[in-house]
Amino acid sequence: MKLFIILGALNALMSVATGAFGAHGLEGKLTDKYMSVWEKATTYQMYHGLGLIALGIISGTTSMNVNWSGWLLFGGIVFFSGSLYILALTQIKILGVITPIGGLMFLAGWLLLVIATIKL
Repeated sequence: MKLFIILGALNALMSVATGAFGAHGLEGKLTDKYMSVWEKATTYQMYHGLGLIALGIISGTTSMNVNWSGWLLFGGIVFFSGSLYILALTQIKILGVITPIGGLMFLAGWLLLVIATIKL
């Protein structure tokens, strides 16, 4: 599915941009703790952006249905990385309760890929 390749590439692009912004624009503005939070967000956004690209390629070359897996990975990026970016910038700790929702979406997305592969 082209959409997952596009979403994956856009998230990889945004990960590079947010990583550069964190390294140069936020240097000295965030504590080490929140800089680490920012870096975690960029890292997971990149990994799962690459995962979306892989899912797009897989769905175009096999009969395997990976739609749910792709949408869960994308939602995970929004909830996990998105909440961490906002947490790092605002330091509103209650936002940290959103992050595990994204983590669970990541886990479910990868598990669905495993299940789809076994069924193939």
